[in-house]
Amino acid sequence: MKEKKIRFRHIEEMKDFVSAACRCEFDIDIISDRLVVDGKSILGVLSLNCDKELHVKYDGTEPYFEEMLGKYAVA
Repeated sequence: MKEKKIRFRHIEEMKDFVSAACRCEFDIDIISDRLVVDGKSILGVLSLNCDKELHVKYDGTEPYFEEMLGKYAVA
């Protein structure tokens, strides 16, 4: 399982993330504190606080998804 830290700054970024996640055949989870949401669920992702650092866990590889994660990566 892979894990990356990300941060969204705008709702549009969240929508773009979900769109990319839906193209993947593997599960994607986003963790914020103790809350875990499905990365393919627009309602779940929009319920997260976009000012906080989030952890994305996924088990697969897709080049476009990795590129999307790179845009929102936190060092």
